Amino acid sequence: MSNLGNTAVIFDLDGTLVDSEPNYYEAGRQVLSAYGVTDYTWSDHERFVGISTLETVAVWKDRYGLRASADELFAAKNRLYLELARASTRVYPEMATFVELLASDGVPMAVASGSSPEAIEAVLAGTGLDAHLRTAVSADEVARGKPAPDVFLEAARRLDAAPARCVVLEDAAPGTLAAHAAGMRCVAVPYIAAQAGAPEFATADLLLPGGQAEFTARTAYDWLVRTASAA
Repeated sequence: MSNLGNTAVIFDLDGTLVDSEPNYYEAGRQVLSAYGVTDYTWSDHERFVGISTLETVAVWKDRYGLRASADELFAAKNRLYLELARASTRVYPEMATFVELLASDGVPMAVASGSSPEAIEAVLAGTGLDAHLRTAVSADEVARGKPAPDVFLEAARRLDAAPARCVVLEDAAPGTLAAHAAGMRCVAVPYIAAQAGAPEFATADLLLPGGQAEFTARTAYDWLVRTASAA
């Protein structure tokens, strides 16, 4: 019997399990540069952390007056990102340890991400996380992306887990809101430390304002054990 009872854990992918944002930034920078936007900075990219690629390119099209269709921009960015992701994606060490701890305890786990199914598959396979994270849901597979709860609710359905028994790990404000809307507990590990005070993060059940520098597998696991019976 698991120390966590019938708790299930759902992970966001980008910025939570892996540091994929540098790859997303580089893919976006190259795409925009090809369409004449040559001053896209990391600060510009930070506005899109936690937002799906489809939503991102829609904003680009309007903001930069791009003639290309959203579908064309999406395809171009996704293609470049997949190349970068397959070449190198860094897993956060403590997150990898946490996944191992949960797996050894028999805890059902899933990934719920705003990335495309192809991107999720590439990252999980390339990092070896797919050994334990075999259930994955993309925002492309549901009606609405984060901050709507759809992707988390679909992950819970596939795990055959009641939403109230699910715990989400998230790095971004939209995902934290989505977990709250889904009726799930949330451990928030902000990717951008300066955003940790945002009101969206106040909905989290456990907020680690220091982000990955503050997160430890053992602390997170012990918190889950302590709160499992109260959920």
